[in-house]
Amino acid sequence: MVDKSPKSPDFPTDVAAETQGESLADVLSEVEDIGTSMAPSQLPLLAAGGLVKSFGGIRAVDNVSIEVAKGSITGLIGPNGAGKTTLFNLLSNFIHPDKGRVLFDGEPIQNLQPHQIAQRGMVRTFQVARALSRLSVMENMLLAVQKQTGENFWNTWFRGKQIRAEERQQKERAMTILESIGLAHMANEYAGALSGGQRKLLEMGRALMANPQLILLDEPAAGVNPTLINQICDRILTWNREGITFLIIEHNMDVIMSLCDRVWVLAEGRNLAAGTPAEIQTNSQVLEAYLGQ
Repeated sequence: MVDKSPKSPDFPTDVAAETQGESLADVLSEVEDIGTSMAPSQLPLLAAGGLVKSFGGIRAVDNVSIEVAKGSITGLIGPNGAGKTTLFNLLSNFIHPDKGRVLFDGEPIQNLQPHQIAQRGMVRTFQVARALSRLSVMENMLLAVQKQTGENFWNTWFRGKQIRAEERQQKERAMTILESIGLAHMANEYAGALSGGQRKLLEMGRALMANPQLILLDEPAAGVNPTLINQICDRILTWNREGITFLIIEHNMDVIMSLCDRVWVLAEGRNLAAGTPAEIQTNSQVLEAYLGQ
């Protein structure tokens, strides 16, 4: 397994939901105030405070807060049913929060559509990889390219040369990414022919085609053989060194502990703890709620 030493500063290991929510709410208010004294470099790339989402009478997410520092690999863990994927859906606005705010790169995004959030530089993957099976691997990659000249109807008539040049450039870029994740030899194969692990690699590669600042990964190692897990971890570390920030949901503790700078823990839809991987491993509340000890 890969080894990665923490890059971010230490912070408390026990984070009560109410206390953490208040602290982050203050941060969110400061970011939105014109007169804030915080320098841009001090702000988290992603900050959410007081998020609430109920389904019927059940609160799946209950006053949850989270921060992701720019340039970090941040983990999100918790037992099944803790609200992790629901939180991802709220952060990316695939579902709308009942309460709370989400800021990305200092701007509120909780009222934007998911594609608008992606255009701003925050993209996500899914627990079950969403490859378009009847399109080729290359076609799946090209679908993620943002703001292409050919998207405008009239440009297809009057800017054909520019469109063809852009298509060549994007295909070259897609092939470079496919080579980096070991899928270049399948570029012209149907995506439906890929294994589950290869589909997750394809989904991550497709996310890169959008030129993101932040990628939200939902269980990238789930159902993947150990060899591909190591390959996925290596790619995450490489892309992180190239400037991409990650927020990762994962049940594989080896992956979380070897990759992440800091880890947030949810239990029963609430913040339970936050800290460095070493702190989380020895946190009694986490051991009780998540590991059953």
